[in-house]
Amino acid sequence: MARPTLVWDPFVRLFHWALVALVGFLWWSGEDGGMDIMAWHMLAGEAVLVLVLFRLLWGLWGTRTARFADFLRGPRAVMAETAALVRGQARPHEGHGALGGWMVMVLLVTVAIQAASGLFASDDLFTSGPLTHLASSATEEFLNQVHHTGFDSLLWLVGLHLAAVLVVYPLWARINLVRPMITGRRPLGADGVRVTPAVWARGLILLGLSAAAVTAVVR
Repeated sequence: MARPTLVWDPFVRLFHWALVALVGFLWWSGEDGGMDIMAWHMLAGEAVLVLVLFRLLWGLWGTRTARFADFLRGPRAVMAETAALVRGQARPHEGHGALGGWMVMVLLVTVAIQAASGLFASDDLFTSGPLTHLASSATEEFLNQVHHTGFDSLLWLVGLHLAAVLVVYPLWARINLVRPMITGRRPLGADGVRVTPAVWARGLILLGLSAAAVTAVVR
C-alpha cells in the first residue's frame, strides 16, 4: 500500500462541505421553509457568495492542488481522461482530474449565478433581496426568473456530480473520491501538498477578505 498523500488542504475541504450544507439548507428553505425562515435563507445565500469568492481566490493563491492552473486542462486531456474512464483504466489524480476540474468550474459558476441573482430577488410581498432597490422592475423580474428556474439546473449538475462521485468512479474505476475530501489524503505515495503556517495565514486572510467584500456589497 502506498503511503497516504495529502491532496486536499483544510480550506478546500471546508469550502466543499460548507457549500454542501448551505446548498442543502437553501433548497429546503426555498421550497418548504416558509416565510419565517427566509431571513436565514438570504443569509445562507450570502454565505455561499463568501465561499465562492474565497474559492476563486484560493484557486489563484491556494495550495498546489487547489489552484486552477493545476487542474484546468484543454480538450485533449478531457477526451483522454474520458476514454480511460470508459475503458475502466482511469487512475487517481493527486488533485482534480481534467473532468473533475471542469465540473468544479461549472458548479462554481452556476452556484455564483444562483446566489447573486438572489440578492435582487423579491416576492413583491414579504421578502426582498438586499439589492433589489438597485434594479429596475424589468431587471428584477428577469433575475427573479433566473433565481427560481436556475436552481433546477443546479440540481441537475449536483445529481450528475453525485452520480460520478458515488457510482461511476468507485464502481467502474475503483477510485474513492469521497474519503480524500474528508481526510484530505489519498494513498499515492507522493509528497503531496504542505500546509504550513504561511498557508494557514493566507487562507484565513483570503477568507476574511471574501467575507468583508460580500458584506460591503450587500449591506
